[in-house]
Amino acid sequence: MEEKLNLVEVWDKTFTKSDKVNHRKVTFHNRYGITLAADFYEPAGAEGKLPAIAVSGPFGAVKEQASGLYAQTMAERGFITIAFDPSFTGESGGSPRYVASPDINTEDFQAAVDFLSVQDNVDPEKIGIIGICGWGGMALNAAAIDTRIKATVASTMYDMSRVNAKGYFDSEDSEEERHEKRKALNAQRTIDYKKNSYERAGGVVDPLPEDAPFFVKDYHAYYKTSRGYHQRSLNSNDGWNTTSALSFLNMPILQYSSEIRSAVLLVHGEKAHSCYFSKDVFEQLKGDHKELLIIPGAVHTDLYDQVDIIPFDKLAEFFRENLK
Repeated sequence: MEEKLNLVEVWDKTFTKSDKVNHRKVTFHNRYGITLAADFYEPAGAEGKLPAIAVSGPFGAVKEQASGLYAQTMAERGFITIAFDPSFTGESGGSPRYVASPDINTEDFQAAVDFLSVQDNVDPEKIGIIGICGWGGMALNAAAIDTRIKATVASTMYDMSRVNAKGYFDSEDSEEERHEKRKALNAQRTIDYKKNSYERAGGVVDPLPEDAPFFVKDYHAYYKTSRGYHQRSLNSNDGWNTTSALSFLNMPILQYSSEIRSAVLLVHGEKAHSCYFSKDVFEQLKGDHKELLIIPGAVHTDLYDQVDIIPFDKLAEFFRENLK
């Protein structure tokens, strides 16, 4: 039986509601028994069984932010879509709160496919997924294990295992530096257990230091301003539980990305600090249905909400072609 969630029924998104789609809240559960909350979007006046897309991300965001924008926009283009909050975050269930897990969060995408597969107006043979930022890596991980996923888009992707284990641009890629991270995180486990509470890692830094890297300034401009702030967003507020990083240190999520047989489209900004994640993963992908689209001049967060930059027409074309 699914956990009863207290869902907000008012429109509290960071984007404007479209009159071209119908919207409602739904819940579904993953195989660990965690109930997930999602926004369900369908084209107004749609008939018959349609192709469907599940969307999540960015890492530390909620469905009222970028994933909801993607889901609503793709619904305007003829797809059934859901934007869901991952386990332990947003309106979704799971305790303790604010935990990230490479396994459970990959499972969240598979659970979304479970849900879409049994909807009366969805063709179960035509299901795709979109992962944004850290959930781009989770989406690829899901595509590697779930053969029901026929097409995957990873937008402005992060490999959370790699960045936790090796640092940005692999600048901390040594056994000694990983050992020091493990020591610090395991010491925090002891502290948390004694206190019977979990230290939060902190969301996007605020106030913003003058010498902050440009990508931190970009994050601040999204998560900490009216442009993208949301009260349930971890990045907008106090962040993940600090010890969430432990599992990513130990479990590479893209181990079998080379074995993905379904279609994959990687989309990244040319000037994004994170662009190397997509470029490197693209080299691992095999087959004829793999594509890397670099958006000229775009930074990481441009692909969160800048509708004149996000290539929605290309995404729609990609899914129409591969969800036939």
